[in-house]
Amino acid sequence: MKQLTKAEEEIMQILWDLKEANVAAIIEEMPTPKPAYNTVSTIVRILENKGFVDYKKEGRGHTYFPKVQKTKYSSDSMDKMVNDYFNGSFKSMVSFFVKKKDMSVDELESILKEINKEH
Repeated sequence: MKQLTKAEEEIMQILWDLKEANVAAIIEEMPTPKPAYNTVSTIVRILENKGFVDYKKEGRGHTYFPKVQKTKYSSDSMDKMVNDYFNGSFKSMVSFFVKKKDMSVDELESILKEINKEH
């Protein structure tokens, strides 16, 4: 799966939250200063070309919606990060973040409980 730029990811986050939206609704959710309509419209078309969004025609405009689930993108991005920065070792990645964030034993146990719930 292709990686997104920061601007593309910001728009995808909004679409994942809203489920579907036109360009004006996307801009409404963005922080100030708001980007120009044409800028957001161009990024949405790029996302469409990358296969991340699709649209349905509504009157003279379009309503856009995600084609890629947030969980799928998150998973693929995390796999890429583990492979690129931690030689494919999830253990090395977790160890890095534990040391970086100076986690307590209680926090680690809480994370382990959450992981074990998933399985």
